[in-house]
Amino acid sequence: MEKKTPKKHQSLFVIIYIITLTLLIAITILLFNSYKNSKKHYTFGTTYMTMDNQYFIALNSRMEEIIDANGDTLITRDPAQSQLKQNQQIIDMLDMGVDLLFINPVDWSAITPALMVCRDRGVPIINVDTNVFAKQFVETIILSDNYGAGIQIANDIMKKRVDPRIVIMNHEGIYSTSQRIKGLLDTFEENGYPYSIVHRITSSSTLNDSMMSMQKFLSEDLDFDIVVGGNDPTALGALAAIQKAKLNNDILIYGIDGSPDAKSMIAKGFMEGTSAQFPLKMAEQAVELAYKVLDKVEIESLIYVPVELITIDNIDKFDITGWQ
Repeated sequence: MEKKTPKKHQSLFVIIYIITLTLLIAITILLFNSYKNSKKHYTFGTTYMTMDNQYFIALNSRMEEIIDANGDTLITRDPAQSQLKQNQQIIDMLDMGVDLLFINPVDWSAITPALMVCRDRGVPIINVDTNVFAKQFVETIILSDNYGAGIQIANDIMKKRVDPRIVIMNHEGIYSTSQRIKGLLDTFEENGYPYSIVHRITSSSTLNDSMMSMQKFLSEDLDFDIVVGGNDPTALGALAAIQKAKLNNDILIYGIDGSPDAKSMIAKGFMEGTSAQFPLKMAEQAVELAYKVLDKVEIESLIYVPVELITIDNIDKFDITGWQ
């Protein structure tokens, strides 16, 4: 007959188990706190060409979320499309003692003096979204396939229009948007596709500026049936001006970003398409690369994030209210 363990022994086992478990939990907490306290606290800085663009807000918010979760700090500055101001912001953040900078240039060439100061101070740079001219001063460039975005829009236009009359709106000082337009026009030329550029606006990248520029152009009463914006705010500004002028719906309007506002306009039939960037994925990759740089891990010097054209045909694949 099997002997039963006395109740007092059972109680003793329970007490020992509880004490042991409590000690293990306490030791785990102490080790975690010890690691947390011993981990170096990093301060990152970032400056974008403008924060008057939901794309950069989404990109920065995801970066901040990840960096905060790691117990570190992100300082964000908005130069409001001024390269002079952005250069000064970079110097100011260096004076604050940042360990690494994420930089999105207003002007890809005029930012060079600030990059040289970063080099002299020994502060590494992750170049995000649109590249700098002096790439030797940055650890890596991570950007969307901007040239490919232009190719995607060109292919869609060639399927839908014959001999189109096109209005192009982009900021020539921003290398990424210039590459988008280059991809568009190169694709037309390589395919022997007949087209004409009715008008080019080369100093607009914000919604309000684009709207006013389009209003001015519309007063000239020139015929056109396509608008290609270098980004979504530009395309949306053009759309606002066209709607205000009560023009017909035969004008196809394209943007580049994949913003919630553009996707909403596509779903409603007011925009034809947007070549979607993936700012959340870009943010995650940029932060991952930043920590590798600080840990002295070798990284690639150039990384492309793919783009995808959104039209009414595939809008259901995407979250209209958010970024991808």
